[in-house]
Amino acid sequence: MGALPKRKISKGRKNRRRANDSLKAPKMSKCPKCGKTKRPHFVCEFCGYYGDGKDLKKNK
Repeated sequence: MGALPKRKISKGRKNRRRANDSLKAPKMSKCPKCGKTKRPHFVCEFCGYYGDGKDLKKNK
C-alpha cells in the first residue's frame, strides 16, 4: 500500500500554498543607447547594445 494522507487538506491551506504560483511580469529597464525598454543584463533587442560599447547584434 502506498502512503495516504491522514486527513483532508483544507481549502485555506491549499490556497495559501498556491498563493506564490502566479506568474509575475519580468522587470524591465531602459536601454541607455536607444531608450527602449529591455530586460536587465540582456542585449537590447532593437539596437543590440549591451553596455560595453559594442553592438552584439549583427547590422544588416
